[in-house]
Amino acid sequence: MGKIIAIANQKGGVGKTTTSVNLAASLGVLEKKILLIDADPQANASSGLGIVVEEVVNGTYQVLEHTAKAADAIVSTSSPNLDIIPAHIDLVAIEIELVDKENREYMLKSALEPIQDDYDYIIIDCAPSLGLLTLNALVAANSVIIPIQCEYFALEGLGKLLNTIKRVQKIHNPNLDIEGLLLTMFDRRLRLSNQVVDEVRKHFSTMVFDTIIRRNIRLGEAPSYGESIIAYDATSKGAVNYLNLAQELLKKNA
Repeated sequence: MGKIIAIANQKGGVGKTTTSVNLAASLGVLEKKILLIDADPQANASSGLGIVVEEVVNGTYQVLEHTAKAADAIVSTSSPNLDIIPAHIDLVAIEIELVDKENREYMLKSALEPIQDDYDYIIIDCAPSLGLLTLNALVAANSVIIPIQCEYFALEGLGKLLNTIKRVQKIHNPNLDIEGLLLTMFDRRLRLSNQVVDEVRKHFSTMVFDTIIRRNIRLGEAPSYGESIIAYDATSKGAVNYLNLAQELLKKNA
């Protein structure tokens, strides 16, 4: 059965989508069958893999609404072994529409059950909030990766997210694990970056991935070409970092 991993942090700009797209692409290159689910109304993971968002007919919105089966929303990408359920701006409305529904937190979980065996890993790119969309992802997931940027307010809001995860474990999903904290946007020239790494490792020790994602211009450029960093520049630091992360994840789950 495929492992479902949510990539979550309610802070924006910490590298969630960059991580979702490039970890998924890296796992695909390492010959795992991967499904990426874009659960962010901004749909950056979709456009970052070359999907024309305006043309999406069935996507995460329809899957959560249960007006389309997950299998009917899957689109293959040009990245090896990587499929995606894309998002559309419509997804903005889903929180309001699900509010009155019974079992509203379980919509994504039940939608994914029929296809979970078709993939080695299913990766969910969460929205930068702790609303119903992210809650659906955490209820559906087996584990969560939390990207933390190596900047001044790095740990701000982390307590809130960890409390949300605890609440989800207690009420909805007792099997939800923290896969790891991922340090992103690291610049070794900056004293602050190094301080954040030390601080996070000191507080969370074994929960932190060994791999650190460095600041990398190529990583920032790749989405504008609708490509993962692996396709855009496989020799860049960003590509090497994400391949290392994928290998670390596979080792951890072996």
